[in-house]
Amino acid sequence: MIDRIQWLGHGSFFIQGPPLIYINPSRVTRRTFLADVILVGHAHQEHFSVADISKLRGPSTRLFGSANVAKEAENCEILRAWQSVQIDRAGIKAIPAYSPNSYEHPISDGGLGFLISVNYFDIYYAGDTGRIPEMSRIHPDIALLPIDGEGTLTVEEAVEVVKEMRPRWVIPFNWSPEQTGLARFFERQVGGRSQVVLPGITNLFTDP
Repeated sequence: MIDRIQWLGHGSFFIQGPPLIYINPSRVTRRTFLADVILVGHAHQEHFSVADISKLRGPSTRLFGSANVAKEAENCEILRAWQSVQIDRAGIKAIPAYSPNSYEHPISDGGLGFLISVNYFDIYYAGDTGRIPEMSRIHPDIALLPIDGEGTLTVEEAVEVVKEMRPRWVIPFNWSPEQTGLARFFERQVGGRSQVVLPGITNLFTDP
């Protein structure tokens, strides 16, 4: 399953199910695959683009997001913390995402991460979050964790989350090609607890 998860840069991912799931699509320049499901965790600009969502929506695409996202995106179905939906062969559960020690992602914003169960794997997309007590309830096969520390997990905090969750694989996000050293440092700190996957930024949408 790990080879069906593509990091598209910053906090954006594509999961080749089926169903085809995009998380926080960003900077889409042309249509490649129309989405079955689009998930948007919060309404901050770096994760939420109505224009990019429009490029990926087909007649049967379902868009899910927080209440703040639904205020700005047409036909967005609201997910609240711990609410679950079933789409084809995928189960999707909304997980709280917030930063207890930062003003950037307060719990009052209602930000979300997602636990996606597909092809007998549980994939946890943490979203923009710090280390929060709710994480103790999650034990995924694959964890997608921010490591930038800008109102989100620092490398050290992300390592502690890995220790607690014990996923088989972990993919760090919220870093850029210029921050490869940060990602490598995370990989070293995780050690043998999980397999760290450091893909290059895969842009499915760039015109040739």
